[in-house]
Amino acid sequence: MATKRNLSLQLVDNPFIKKRNLGWTVDASYPPQESDGSFEESHGSKPSLAEKDRDASAVEAGKVKINDHLDYFNELLTKATLSPFPPDTPRLSIGNYKRLYEENSNSPRGAHFIVHQHDHPIAGTHYDLRLQINDTSSASWAIMYGPPGDPNSRCLNRNATETRIHCLWNHLIETASVSTGSLLIWDTGTYTVLPPRGSKRLENSHSQSSEDDATSELTEQEKLHQAFQTRKIRLRLNGTRLPPNYVLNLRLTKEEDVAGRIKSTRAYATTKARCFVIMGKGSDPDSDVDESEIVNAPVEQAEAGNGGISPMEREIRELEDEEVRRTNAYPGAVNLIGSVHQRRWHLSLDREACGFTRKRKDGCVFWELDRGEHPTKEKEGDDEVGNNGRLAFPFHVRGVDVESSVVTGRKGADVPRDEGVEGVTQEQYDITSRTTLLFLQIVTLSYI
Repeated sequence: MATKRNLSLQLVDNPFIKKRNLGWTVDASYPPQESDGSFEESHGSKPSLAEKDRDASAVEAGKVKINDHLDYFNELLTKATLSPFPPDTPRLSIGNYKRLYEENSNSPRGAHFIVHQHDHPIAGTHYDLRLQINDTSSASWAIMYGPPGDPNSRCLNRNATETRIHCLWNHLIETASVSTGSLLIWDTGTYTVLPPRGSKRLENSHSQSSEDDATSELTEQEKLHQAFQTRKIRLRLNGTRLPPNYVLNLRLTKEEDVAGRIKSTRAYATTKARCFVIMGKGSDPDSDVDESEIVNAPVEQAEAGNGGISPMEREIRELEDEEVRRTNAYPGAVNLIGSVHQRRWHLSLDREACGFTRKRKDGCVFWELDRGEHPTKEKEGDDEVGNNGRLAFPFHVRGVDVESSVVTGRKGADVPRDEGVEGVTQEQYDITSRTTLLFLQIVTLSYI
């Protein structure tokens, strides 16, 4: 019987990487550089934003620290705002955008929300709903296909995956990078937490009990905290693009709650035992991983993956990442509501609260909107846009090629170009995607 060959001391090229792709390197930090005309010589034209403004993605990633996020992003978005502004697009002026944030930030009564269109190179296009939970932080859910707008849809529930607790200043961001894709302000405004349906406070609306009085005095943040603990959140989004009186239901089942908590407590694979890039003599001798199953990458690729950082800086980053996983909150944010990473919530349109009534015709049940209290489409061919540019029921979120920012008027493809990452081709995105997916598969197998 043939014996297993010992691991060679020399690195073996990764058979899954094409030779023509070994030269790719990705720098997502975009350090500030003085403009010397080299960009014009290589690309033929200047980017629409200044070279120093390409640090926005680094600020979003926490690699660059600034003192005043509002002034910083206010200046960037002012430069990026299209003129003339696209017609039939709801608009939140820069002044109102700034005023809205100032009224809610650093306030215990703040109730700021934002819906980001996130075109991620790995996860694909989704929409991040973020709700302010305290003075400086917000809870976040990643919603596939965007907010629902059709009451007669066959798929009433949408998957809303709980993500990390973000800093509130992330509500200001409209940027792009190679590693995280593009972020676009799809809608923003304030939220109102509504009592759950069937509650005694709704049934006995005229009662003046002390408990009802105490509940009515709660801030929106406190109401959201209480609803979050019951795993049933009912809220109205008062935005710029969404229709007036737009109400959503967020619900987390007990099964998904238990599964999410179990998943979040699993130990993460150690870097030495289960790493793609092996720079030394092999894997950890105490590891249970079979050395014959480890695929080594070329030295050039291994060095490029480290980004040239020092060992001390690498260790600090690993400790910061571990703290983020432990608290489910990015640096600067505080998880006061007990958010758990990647729990799967169910999001649906509250049809009755939005003004729809249930009707029956020819044996079929359907929902019809009372047009007297809601904006209507200007005409039959006017694609889901109301008289003031807002969406009108029924509406559908149509993706990065169609949707635009309510602040700058840009589309999803405009943001990477303005951030200076327009030179990244789809092939580079594919390489990054395949590498990340392989890593996720290895980490998943290590849990089994």
